[in-house]
Amino acid sequence: MLIVAALYQFTRFADPAALRPGLTEVCATEGVKGSLLLAPEGINGTIAGTRDGVDAVLAAIRALPGCAGLEWKESPADAMPFGRMKVRLKREIVTMGQPDVDPLARVGNYVQPKDWNALIADPDTVVIDTRNDYEVAIGTFQDAIDPGTRAFGEFPVWWQANKDRFAGKRVAMFCTGGIRCEKSTNYLLGQGLNEVYHLKGGILKYLEEVPASESLWQGECFVFDDRVSVGHGLTPGGLKSCGACRRPVTEAGQRHPDYEEGVCCPGCVNEYSQSDRDRFRERQRQMDLALKRGAQHLGA
Repeated sequence: MLIVAALYQFTRFADPAALRPGLTEVCATEGVKGSLLLAPEGINGTIAGTRDGVDAVLAAIRALPGCAGLEWKESPADAMPFGRMKVRLKREIVTMGQPDVDPLARVGNYVQPKDWNALIADPDTVVIDTRNDYEVAIGTFQDAIDPGTRAFGEFPVWWQANKDRFAGKRVAMFCTGGIRCEKSTNYLLGQGLNEVYHLKGGILKYLEEVPASESLWQGECFVFDDRVSVGHGLTPGGLKSCGACRRPVTEAGQRHPDYEEGVCCPGCVNEYSQSDRDRFRERQRQMDLALKRGAQHLGA
C-alpha cells in the first residue's frame, strides 16, 4: 500500500527557486511522485510513495523556513496515483489574484471536524463551498451554497455580486484540504465580516474523522490525482477523470454518447477544437500502447 499526503504551509520564502533542487532530489531519491508548488507565500502539494519515502520528503519540507509546524492529510492508495514528480515555481500556491490577501496576517476561526455539523446545522450560519463547480458537482455538504466558480480566482467577483445576501450572517466555508479557505476567510475579514469560520483540515479531514453514520457530507470529494475522488474513510471513489478537461466523470457520464476516454466528456465536448481532439486521441492511443507494454506513458 502507498501513502498519499496532501499538504500546504503559508510562510515567507525569500527565494523559492533556491528550494526547488533540494526537494526535487529528495523526491527522486525516495521514489516519491506528485506535485509541489513553491511561491513566496509558501508551499502546497500532494505527494505519494512508500511510508519511508513520504516521511523523508515531509521531513525535508519541515526543515524549510517556517515549515516546522507543517500539517498534512494522509490517505491510502493501492497504486501510484501520479505519473511523475513535479516541483514548480508559482506566484501563489493557490491562485486568488488578490495582492492584499495574506493568510499569515489573519484567517477565520478554525472549526474541528467533530464540531462542524453543529455549526452548519445552525440556521443562522451560511455555508459556502469555495471549490470549483466541477468539484461541487460530485459532492458537497448538505445545504451548502455553490458559487458556481470555475476557478478559485473567480471567488472575489462572486462575493462582490452576492455579499448583500449574507449581511449580518455567520459565514462558514470549506474546501478540499483547507488552503483555499485560508485565503477566502482572510478576504472576507478584509471585507468587513466579523463572524467567519472554516473547516480545519478541509473535507479530507472531515471524511477521515467523522463516521458516515454521523456525516452531513453528500457524495464524493474530488482529489487532484488519479484516484479522482474519495469517500468516507478516504477510500477511493468510482469516478474517472476526463483526459481533456480533467473534470470528474461519473459512471453515467462514461456511458454518455459524448464521452470518449482520453478525448472528451459531456462537460467539455464543445470546449475543444477538432485538432485538439485529434491530439488527445493520439495521446490516449500512446497511453494504451504503453499500458500494454507494462509501462506508463508520460502523458498519463
